[in-house]
Amino acid sequence: MNTKVTDLGPFEKLMTLEVSGETLLAAENRAARELSREVKIKGFRPGHAPRRVVESVVGAQRLRSDAIDELLPAMVAEALNESELVPALNPSVDEIVDVDDGVEVQIKVTLWPELDTVPEFRDREIEVNVPDVDEEELRSQIDRMRDQFSELETVDRPVVEGDFVAIDLSASLDGEPIEDATVTDLLLETGSGSFIEGIDEQLIGKKAGDIVAFDGPLPAGFGDRAGEQVTFRVLVKEVKEKRLPDLTDEWVSDVTEFETVEEMRSDLEQRMTEVKRAGSMAQLRNGILEQLLDEMELEIPEGIIGAEMDTILHRFAHELEGQGISLGDYLQVTGQNQEAFVDDLRSRADRNVRTDILLNSIAKAEGIEVSEEEVAEVVDSLARQAGREPEEFRAELGEQENAVRGDILRRKALEMLVNAVVPIDQNGSRIVLIAEETKDDDQPAEETE
Repeated sequence: MNTKVTDLGPFEKLMTLEVSGETLLAAENRAARELSREVKIKGFRPGHAPRRVVESVVGAQRLRSDAIDELLPAMVAEALNESELVPALNPSVDEIVDVDDGVEVQIKVTLWPELDTVPEFRDREIEVNVPDVDEEELRSQIDRMRDQFSELETVDRPVVEGDFVAIDLSASLDGEPIEDATVTDLLLETGSGSFIEGIDEQLIGKKAGDIVAFDGPLPAGFGDRAGEQVTFRVLVKEVKEKRLPDLTDEWVSDVTEFETVEEMRSDLEQRMTEVKRAGSMAQLRNGILEQLLDEMELEIPEGIIGAEMDTILHRFAHELEGQGISLGDYLQVTGQNQEAFVDDLRSRADRNVRTDILLNSIAKAEGIEVSEEEVAEVVDSLARQAGREPEEFRAELGEQENAVRGDILRRKALEMLVNAVVPIDQNGSRIVLIAEETKDDDQPAEETE
């Protein structure tokens, strides 16, 4: 197959593919056989009508069109491989021209823009929050653990905020009881604000046996009547105080895998630090990307931005569908108009595309490659998540495997980028976020100054 490539612009090529008459004829014959199975032709069983009869029914143009459609995928893939072109979008047919007994097919190919030079990124300082866990945070987390094992104990005293109160409640309007507004033996946590508006304030200071009457709005559970002002009557039946277990080695050994309070504190502090460190790493990644993206001066083809917008929108709509929400309902609930939503979509798409171009350029400049083993590992993981056999799953991926390869390449480029920059705190002092063994030999971890 003869292929000619010409420039259409900075990011577009025109591939001209020559299809010989012999190749086209064979494809037309195959198309005729396929059509003879699909089209009902009087006097012939499905699949047995000769080509000339099929052509008389569907027309010569239909045969040629189906033949070219069959030939194009393999021809385009071969031409792209020979020309070493990597399309950013699916190649599109621009024109089909008859030549001699064959045809020339002109294919428009949109390419990924490339940076002429990659911005210098090594040893850049990126400010992040210091991932330290202070004593108050640690104590608060331990108290939450104790709260999970708390017990309620009846007390003979007035209600204070945080107590649990057993109540009977009823509501009336102009002296008439309201149907379905009577509750008995309801255990209410004061201060939670989770029930009727104003009830917490009414209960504070009351004791068991007290009766409280006050006006307030019906809660949301009453449909059209929600918000209607009524009179509530509350009988305080019992006051319960939440008692947290004492923080002792004995309690720790009973309810956790640790033997002492100190062991539990140490493990908890380590895990909380790791969570904060992950947040700081995200700041580091976003920080260096923002710096480099701001320095990029690169025109992006509109088709690439549009394709990424479609991808983001499809993914978002699918997530909403899983929650039983339409995109229209989402815009209404969030108060967004369509124009603002599309503007935000375009902004996100532009950033995604620029990030991919940046990381692809870094990978190329740094000689980063993706091995077959790395691709197989990711594909196997995806297959397991889908509950599929790896070989079957990989076969179905087809050309989408290139997308997996691209994702791995950009991830490796981002890892290298993060390893090459210097995280600092708000005072400008260097801090350690990445263990030394994970950094390149020429990028040693810095000690906190």
